[in-house]
Formats: sequence, C-alpha cells, structure tokens
Amino acid sequence: MEKIILTGDRPTGRLHLGHYVGSLKRRVELQNSGEYDKIFIMIADAQALTDNADNPEKVRQNIVEVALDYLSVGLDPEKSTLFIQSMVPELTELTFYYANLVTVSRLQRNPTVKSEIQMRNFETSIPVGFFTYPISQAADITAFKATTVPVGEDQMPMLEQCQEIVHKFNATYGEALVEPKILLPSNSACLRLPGTDGKAKMSKSLGNCIYLSDGPDEVKKKVMSMYTDPGHVDLNQPGKIEGNAVFTYLDAFSKDEDFAEFWPDYKNLQEAKDHYQRGGLGDVKVKKFLIKVLEKELAPIRERRKKWEQDIPGVYEILKAGSEVAERTAAETLADVKKAMKINYFDDGALIKEQMEKYSNKK
Repeated sequence: MEKIILTGDRPTGRLHLGHYVGSLKRRVELQNSGEYDKIFIMIADAQALTDNADNPEKVRQNIVEVALDYLSVGLDPEKSTLFIQSMVPELTELTFYYANLVTVSRLQRNPTVKSEIQMRNFETSIPVGFFTYPISQAADITAFKATTVPVGEDQMPMLEQCQEIVHKFNATYGEALVEPKILLPSNSACLRLPGTDGKAKMSKSLGNCIYLSDGPDEVKKKVMSMYTDPGHVDLNQPGKIEGNAVFTYLDAFSKDEDFAEFWPDYKNLQEAKDHYQRGGLGDVKVKKFLIKVLEKELAPIRERRKKWEQDIPGVYEILKAGSEVAERTAAETLADVKKAMKINYFDDGALIKEQMEKYSNKK
C-alpha cells in the first residue's frame, strides 16, 4: 500500500507559530524524508465558509496568504500537491454519502466540535455546515486514500470520527476506504502552543498570535508583552516555569547551539530554567533570548515569502495545477465508493443485464 499524507488549513488568516510547530514544520520534514509516495496539502476554503458564509471575501483573500505561508516554510510543489478544497467537487459528493453513516448525537459528542461551537458562540444557532464539518474532513482524508494525517493534538477527535466513518462504510458496503492514522508532533511542547497571553491555544480570533509573516519589530513587541509568571515581580524571587508561555516557546524552538550563539551564560535550556526557578534571572533577559531564537527561525521564512509575493500569478498556477491533480485522484476514490455502494448504475453491466432478463421474462 502506498504511504500517503493529507493535511491542510482553513484560509481564515495568515498562519502563525502554532500552525508552524503543530504541523507545518513537520510537513516539510515529511515531504523531504522520501518516506511518502504522495503528499496532498489542502487549503480548506469550503470548510472555512461553514462559519464565514456571511463574509466570503475573508476566505477568498486569505487563500493566497495561506499559499504564501506554505511556500515560505519550504513546502515544494514538486514534492507536495497543494490544492484548493472547493476546486475538487468530488469531496462534496463523498461528504453527502458519509453523512448517512453518522448520527446527530455522535457529532454533538465530538470534543473539537463542542469547543469550537462554544468559542464561536454558536450554541443557540449552529450552521449545519459547521456542525457537520467532521464528516467533510473524513471526505477530504479518504478521497486521497491518506494513510497518515499529521495534525495537532486538538484534531485527534476529528480523526477518530473519520476512522469510525471508514469502519462503518467498509462494514456496510465492502472494503473501499483506507483507514488513516494520526501523526502528532514529536516535541510535546508543540502539541498545543499557547498564545502570547498564556491562553491554552494560539488563535487568530483571540488575537494572541505571532504570525510567520510578522516582521522583526512586530515579533519583538509581541514577545516583550508575553505572559510569564505573574508572581515573579522581583528577579531575585523564584519563578515558575509551568504555565509560563516564554519557556513553553523556548521548549518548542530553542536548541543547545542557540545558547552558544546567543546566551553563552548557559549551556542549555535546563540550566536557564533552573536559574529562573531558584531566582536571580529576570523575565526581560529570557524574552530577549527568545526573540533571537525566533528571529533565527523566522528570517529565512520571511525572505522566501517576499520572493513569492513578487510572483502571485505563479502562486495561483501552482494551486491550479495541484487542484487538477487532486480532482483526478478524488474522482478515482469516488468511483470506488459508488461501485461499493452499487450506485454506479451506468457502469454496472450486471445490473443492466439483470433488469433486461427480469423484464424479458414477463413476455
């Protein structure tokens, strides 16, 4: 069996560090590993419209923003298929068929759906499209026969629901769909990067993001205002590491060689943590080090983005070509699904013969 990856993002804004450590960086590593036969990376515009139907221009404008971020982090259209979800109509038809295999109560129990409904204040008026988007995600994943889905921890319930749909479909109609496996970030700090305000998740809607396209001054400003330990008002006081966003970011981004380059007072992050916890190390010094670490990571990404920004038609050509490849692939899966469900009427010679014999015997 081929090893295939499917993953993607909703185009509701520029991508941020949470996206980067949670999935983007890993995607590039997987792309360049040579371990996978095919990699499909989707800009999920149709899914973004489920809670932005009254503002389609927001989605439309951000498609190119996400594409620029993809290309700037190192996703290569020669190695990965970059495509737009709505340009693959087969995904919609698969969603329709899968919807019959999922109950309303099961969707209501999905933790990711529940938390996002609450976050968007949809409790009293949930758009049907948004409520059923786990089914749409299952269509996206299975359409490309994905064996691996690299995502953040918060998406685990979505993949579990996809696996349930695959099991139900195959048990009902026969083995036609491939069951995907989730691939989580290897660095535990990357499972869910907190926002700059210390909130549990970096989120565009909460305004607590550092974007991949932020300039050096903006990154510095955001880091210097980051949440640390509110009780650490005197540098001589012991500081807390747990819940301290600055140290969580250092867990995610810093390496031992960064200390040799930018902060030779310490050999590694653990030494800095120990000093902070026993007292004598102020927040400003730690933040200044984090700024240098982030700038080292973001500078080449920013430079690649500037180059692609000068060739927007080229970016759209990449998305168009990728969407054509994606549609051909999804069409093959849809044909398999319809054959398994026995609704491929015009291609079912046995059915036609059966009906001919049925009515010829009436004579």
